[in-house]
Amino acid sequence: MNKPTLFGYGLTTKAIAKKLGGGCTFFDDRCEKTYTDENNNTIKPSSEFNPDESTLEITTPSLPPKHTLIQKAKNLLSEYDYFLGSVLCPHNTKNIIHHTQSVLSSDNTLQKKPFTVWISGTNGKTTTTQMLTHLLEKRGAVNGGNIGTPLADLDENAPIWVLETSSFTLHHTHSASPNIYLLLPITPDHLDWHGTPEQYEADKLKPLLTMKEGELALVPKGLNLPKTHAYVVEYDNNDFLCDYFKMDASKLNYKGAFLQDALLSLAITKVLFDETDYALLNTFQRDAHRQEEFSDAKGRLWVNDSKATNLDATIQAIKGYAHRHIHLILGGDDKGVDLTPLFKEMKGLLLTLYTIGANNDKLLQLAKIYKIEAVEAKNIETAVKQIDAALSLKSVGLLSPAAASFDQFNSYKHRGETFIDLVKSL
Repeated sequence: MNKPTLFGYGLTTKAIAKKLGGGCTFFDDRCEKTYTDENNNTIKPSSEFNPDESTLEITTPSLPPKHTLIQKAKNLLSEYDYFLGSVLCPHNTKNIIHHTQSVLSSDNTLQKKPFTVWISGTNGKTTTTQMLTHLLEKRGAVNGGNIGTPLADLDENAPIWVLETSSFTLHHTHSASPNIYLLLPITPDHLDWHGTPEQYEADKLKPLLTMKEGELALVPKGLNLPKTHAYVVEYDNNDFLCDYFKMDASKLNYKGAFLQDALLSLAITKVLFDETDYALLNTFQRDAHRQEEFSDAKGRLWVNDSKATNLDATIQAIKGYAHRHIHLILGGDDKGVDLTPLFKEMKGLLLTLYTIGANNDKLLQLAKIYKIEAVEAKNIETAVKQIDAALSLKSVGLLSPAAASFDQFNSYKHRGETFIDLVKSL
């Protein structure tokens, strides 16, 4: 069996090489001179890729469409295509254990494919993926994809794979198809990668093109849906979800965006097993850095929402604290997104803005246009000091940046941990 050429020396492609026993060839932008790693993989500069010498290429999801490797490739697959995109057989979503699809196993033999639920959206993908896995764990479900575990590292014998699926992966995927597709609400994001809001939306809806009759796509109402054989349910609010799937939101200990994440997770278990286990879902523990509340030495409320790397996540956060005076730390690498919807949302609130990061000047200009009180902080250390001087027991200090962190931090986790440490040292 010929081993694929791998684009990008990263988590996804390294896992594929390991599953194949090493000896693979990588092309990576960071490589300046060809070398061999400890697993006998050859890593070469991207500039040396010759498409005539490759019969199959698999890319790390993050390489944009205009990247030279993507442009040159003649036989390009995503990891989803490689592991889930062979000949697809008809199946019934009610009979998830016994369908006859196949997947490449660790010894290169063909095994049955798992039933897959793909979860995408602008905000809340990770939480919803974790919630659904929490509900389905007793049935053998595992999760992976963008949540941190490559498909190559997932248990191939697990009956259910719950896959957090990024728009990058969807763009590069052409033949693989989910058994159930859950799309959370979307707002324009990663426009520096996708190019236009229309292309971003099209990539988010791409799984519908390959889904089959009897398979469920649960998507937000109002999108430009492509023709599909899937059974599509369009939702627009929590009341609709409760009515359509016969659920009771009052039995859940969640609010705001988290309540919708919970309802969508329960909707999937209702479809698969006619089951709504409210008590089990209420035991779910959210990850750190998502609307993580804590108090300082003076008993004042602070919220670490560092994982809010897009404007929709920040809009949801400020809605959750709209009953308080919000001292909001905003800024970073906004990836070229139009932030005016966020500023329109902030305009009617009692809110003071503290600007940090690469888009500091852009934020100040927008604040001026929308007449929002703004304080230039430039960095998180200054912002925390400024908020400390103004914060009361009835207000809230909120870090919800609506931007990526890499202009000033190693990751959103680094940003959130720095914020918490600064507050605790006041």
